[in-house]
Amino acid sequence: MRKLTQAIKTEAKNLGFSLVGVTTPDPPPHLDFYRAWLKAGHHAKMGWMATERARHRRANPRAILPECESILVLALPYPPPPPPQGSGKVSSYAWNRDYHDIIPPKLKKLVQFIEKQTGESVPNRWYTDTGPLLERELASRAGLGWIGKNTCLINPRRGSYFFLAEILLGIRLVPDQPFSTPRCGDCTRCLDACPTGSLRAPHTLDANGCIAYLTIELKEAIPSELRPLLGDWVFGCDICQQVCPWNERFAGDDEVPAELAFRAEVANPILEEELALSPQDFNRKFKGSPLKRSKRRGYLRNVAVALGNVGKEGAVSALVTALGDGEPLVRGHAAWGLGRIRSGDALQALEAALRKEETAEVREEIQAALDSILGETDS
Repeated sequence: MRKLTQAIKTEAKNLGFSLVGVTTPDPPPHLDFYRAWLKAGHHAKMGWMATERARHRRANPRAILPECESILVLALPYPPPPPPQGSGKVSSYAWNRDYHDIIPPKLKKLVQFIEKQTGESVPNRWYTDTGPLLERELASRAGLGWIGKNTCLINPRRGSYFFLAEILLGIRLVPDQPFSTPRCGDCTRCLDACPTGSLRAPHTLDANGCIAYLTIELKEAIPSELRPLLGDWVFGCDICQQVCPWNERFAGDDEVPAELAFRAEVANPILEEELALSPQDFNRKFKGSPLKRSKRRGYLRNVAVALGNVGKEGAVSALVTALGDGEPLVRGHAAWGLGRIRSGDALQALEAALRKEETAEVREEIQAALDSILGETDS
């Protein structure tokens, strides 16, 4: 069993996983904390997390795979963000191909290797951020690191810039010692740096205000009171990882797979150009990219907010054009962006748009933007 476990770990590292550990399929010890988190509504509108079936399966990995005797937990590194290079920020995990396309083939190869080593078919299930598992809990139990105050899994030699994946196996492997001692100490950098205050307390993220949630998972209008806090993030957010001392010291030491390397046109978008993306342009530019998850209307919504926050008068033309977009969600947020810039051209464009806009929600956005500009003018 020990020899097989080591062979599997070696093969996993050959496949590019920088961290590999094994744990048992016992129920998670922090299940009550997770249930309380759901009860508090911190999962926002991600209702799939709170279904009875999802809660049941997260409470017991054997509800997913009854034959499960071991869980293999793996981490694949992605590049940490470099210093900012202008307006328009994308979380560094999304700079190249979608990890949902990259990791599963590696997991499949690893299962094939295991079955070759054992000489028989092995019951298995594998996931990467897609299954009903408390994966950071499993990773900590498998010795990969501790769950930081920012809710990310942190490894003391590699920081937190990596994806997690799990393989449930119907064979017994040697479990690793859990990482039982958190090393955040008295540090609160992540809590202090969160622009929206979504890190309510150590280890407690309220998704309702999280920039990553708002720019990726939320499919409707971003609450107006939160929009100024998004800054120029257009997809995801890295702030609570960027300020972490463990990332400042160790992130970037691992070799990142070529599929996850830097793509400049994704990592450093020119916001005015992004707002002009047609549906065809969007699909072509982000084919195979995590940014497809937000869909065009969500991405352009985010871009309009970022342009309003950056506040350059040069953005007015792009936002005015977006007032005529086919998506009401884009038009409404373009109006908000113009209301933030408060130029004469913005005022004229909003007045013209209000005369012909038929969607009630967009009319409300336009009127609010006009009120903002006219109120500033009056004062």
